[in-house]
Amino acid sequence: QFSTITNLHHHHLLLTIIIIMSLSLQSGGTSSRALPHPSTSSGLTAPAEATTRPITTGTSVLGVKYNGGVMLAADTLCSYGSLAKYKNARRLLPINSRTLVGASGEYSDLQSISDLLRRNALEDRCTADSLYEEETESEECAKEVWSYLRAVMYNRRNKMNPLWNDVVVAGFKQDADGTTSDEPFLGIVDKIGTAYEDDILATGFGSYLALPLLREKYSANMEEGEARALLEDCLRILFYRDCRALNRVQIAKVTKESGVLVSEPYELDTHWEFKGFITNKGEMGTDGGW
Repeated sequence: QFSTITNLHHHHLLLTIIIIMSLSLQSGGTSSRALPHPSTSSGLTAPAEATTRPITTGTSVLGVKYNGGVMLAADTLCSYGSLAKYKNARRLLPINSRTLVGASGEYSDLQSISDLLRRNALEDRCTADSLYEEETESEECAKEVWSYLRAVMYNRRNKMNPLWNDVVVAGFKQDADGTTSDEPFLGIVDKIGTAYEDDILATGFGSYLALPLLREKYSANMEEGEARALLEDCLRILFYRDCRALNRVQIAKVTKESGVLVSEPYELDTHWEFKGFITNKGEMGTDGGW
C-alpha cells in the first residue's frame, strides 16, 4: 500500500511538471523570449538588397599630367539627392606616398574603396623587407592600384551590386627593380570596370563641360602653375553650369620628389556681373523678375 501511494505521488509530480512546462512555452508565458515573435521572424528571412541608385553623391573630378607630375582637382560638395547637404566632403584621397585617388559618385562607396586600398597599403608596409618609410619599393604604384580597382569594380558589377563611383587614379609607374619611374600615370575606372589611361581625364558632368576645355588648353610640357590655373578655370565653369557643384575646391598633386600633396579646401573667385543677369527681363522697367 505504501508503494502504491509513492507511485501515485510520483505520477502526480510528473504531471504537474509537464503542465508547468507546457504553460511556460506558450506565447506570453515566462519563457516567451525563447520563441521569435511573428513580427521579427519575417525580418530574419528578408532577401538581401543591393544599391540600385546612388543617394549621397559627389560630382566631377578632373585630372591632368604636367611636366614633373600629375594633378587632380575636385570640389568638396556632396549632394543628398538635389540638396547641397555636405560642403566639406573631401574626395581626393592619398593612398600611399606615390598614389592619389579621386572619385565622383556615391560617397559611402568611395569610403569603402578608400578603406580597402588603405588596408592593402598597410599590409604592404607591414610585410615589407624594410621598416624605413623612405624605402617605398614595397608600395603599390599607381598603375597597380588602378589595375586592382579594375578587378574590384568588375567583380562587384558581376554580382549586380556595383560600387557607384568613377575613380581617377594618379601617381607614377615603377621600374622593374621596384623604384619609382619617371613616367607619370593617370587612369580611370568606372562602376562596371571599364578602365583606360590618358593625359587628361574628367568624371561626372566634367566629362561634358570640362573635358573640351582641357583638350583645347592642354599641352604635354605645361608647368605646375599652368596646370593648376587650367583646372581652376574648369572648376569655375562647372560651378556656373553644374547645379551639383560648389566653388569650394581642393587641388592635389603627385610628384616624384615630394610624393602626394593634397591642399586644404579653398574658395574660387567667381564673376556674376554678366549683363544678362542684370538686364530687365522683357525691357518692361521691372526689377528684373519675370
